Amino acid sequence: MELKKGLGLIHVFCIASGAMISSGLFILPGLAHAQAGPAVVASYLLAGLLAITGLLSIAELATAMPKAGGDYFFISRGMGDAVGTVSGLLSWFSLSLKSAFALVGLMAFASLVIPVPEGSRYLVEKAVGLLLCAGFVGLNLIGAKEAARLQVALVAGLFALMLLYVVRGFPEIDVRHFQPFAPMGLGAVFATAGLVFVSYGGLLKIACVAEEVKNPGRTIPLGMILSLVVVSIFYTLMILITSGVLGDKVNGALTPISDGAAAFMGRGGMIAMSIAAICAFLTTANAGIMSASRYVLALGRDGMLPRQFGKVGTRFKAPHAAILVTGGLVAVALFVNLKILVEAASTVFMMSFLLSNVATIILRESGVQNYRPSFRTPLYPWPQVIGIVAFGFVIVEMGAEAFVILAVWVLAGFCIHWFYGRRRTQRESALLHLVRRIADSRLTSGSLDLELKSIIRERDGIVEDRFDKPVEQCRVLDVEGPLDMKEFFLLVAERVADRVGMKPDELFKLLLAREEDSPTVLNPGLAMPHAVIPGEGRFEIVLARSRRGIKFSEAAAEIHTVFVLLGTRDERNFHLQSLAAVAQTVQSPGFEQRWMSAPNEQSLRDVVLLAKRSRD
Repeated sequence: MELKKGLGLIHVFCIASGAMISSGLFILPGLAHAQAGPAVVASYLLAGLLAITGLLSIAELATAMPKAGGDYFFISRGMGDAVGTVSGLLSWFSLSLKSAFALVGLMAFASLVIPVPEGSRYLVEKAVGLLLCAGFVGLNLIGAKEAARLQVALVAGLFALMLLYVVRGFPEIDVRHFQPFAPMGLGAVFATAGLVFVSYGGLLKIACVAEEVKNPGRTIPLGMILSLVVVSIFYTLMILITSGVLGDKVNGALTPISDGAAAFMGRGGMIAMSIAAICAFLTTANAGIMSASRYVLALGRDGMLPRQFGKVGTRFKAPHAAILVTGGLVAVALFVNLKILVEAASTVFMMSFLLSNVATIILRESGVQNYRPSFRTPLYPWPQVIGIVAFGFVIVEMGAEAFVILAVWVLAGFCIHWFYGRRRTQRESALLHLVRRIADSRLTSGSLDLELKSIIRERDGIVEDRFDKPVEQCRVLDVEGPLDMKEFFLLVAERVADRVGMKPDELFKLLLAREEDSPTVLNPGLAMPHAVIPGEGRFEIVLARSRRGIKFSEAAAEIHTVFVLLGTRDERNFHLQSLAAVAQTVQSPGFEQRWMSAPNEQSLRDVVLLAKRSRD
């Protein structure tokens, strides 16, 4: 069963923004400042620039394949099930940790508002975290749109309070607090950029819920770009103000923004920023459970995990089993050391972005006919190449502990695939198509194109009409040429005469007579020969491509695209409808390029079936 499509642009913007603005802003700056000094501002800015390279790839992939599971779905179709399983588990793990990180922050701020005896603080904070986790799990079980409505309200309040902090705090900056700017050196700036990258991991959450987004081709890239720009500006300004106001006092602080507000707005400011932090933590925890569960859903659908995880409830159309197991992981993560939690989440997020960049290059270069993103990365492939190198460099700079965390989860993912998923599912990937282009054309079966065709139909709301049915079943002629008109008609007659109940020579004469009576070359490169055949209730279409061209007459240009329409007299109305459908098809954006580059007969059919046109 499909997930319910109920998310618009405002929901996408608020899910991404709410997922990014949380502990990364309201807790992490204290830890990051202790590691990089005032240059922490540059670390956040660098992390945002790195996120752009991942954002472009994820936006492109999400508009091509708006399915639950986000980067897992893209990477498995691009690089194979083994890498996809690893990526899916890594992303599920990291998003769950980010939700747990938000709940940890929420517990810390709740203790500022609610008086708790020191001896009972630990138990009370954990109890609050578990209770909130259970509440968000329950909300997500009802459905994504209901969870997203709460997200919109929380994010609106959050931005209002953050704007108050910027307006009131900017005049209070003391520039002496920025000297020296990078006391720990440039290496610490890069390492800290890796540490704080978790702050931008919320961008992945949009790809996870792409299947539930209305008009994903426009909504997803626009919502992600707006969110990253707005959030990056707020991050930079608020951390600049906090560092400029508090100086070294921010080092190691668990409530740095609230401490900064207290310095220039008093207790009222501290309470306001604590409320903002609580709103931020609520949005991140809510969005994290929503999006992380979609990885489990996608892995279950594909057979990489037990199929029970891939089921969607009939009443609320939510993946109940996937949400429950995600809530369980978040609950366990509440008891993990904070620094390990941050490093693990950041490292895995960077690896997910890196793999998304690699998958984009593979899908682009594989020649898969039905890879049709609505949004394409500008300046391809440079953003992807820069992202791969930069993410690799920052992961290395983070040190051995990050490698250990990453290695453990990579090994776990490969083991799950090898001992469980591999035995249940064998799926074709774009990587095989890329190898096919270089080596052996027999490596691929076309199953990936078939899956992508189904996704495009769902994404674009394509409803099959009567014209699609004969195209699905039609004969396809893919000839190198060159041919003249008579040679082409003879070839058509030999291939399709049995399907229209005529002898080849009779059909050849009928086509030739019709062409001599009225030429059917409509424009340079296109012809639509048609004829009335004997009988009743028959209609056949023949698709033909000639790379070197067919010469219909001395006056006409060489023809590369031919639609042959053969119908009985009682199908006259459908004949006219088919002529209109063909006219719209050949005028759809990118038709000629796709037609000439299609690798096989089924791909030629798909070019026609997926073209943008009016459908009855």
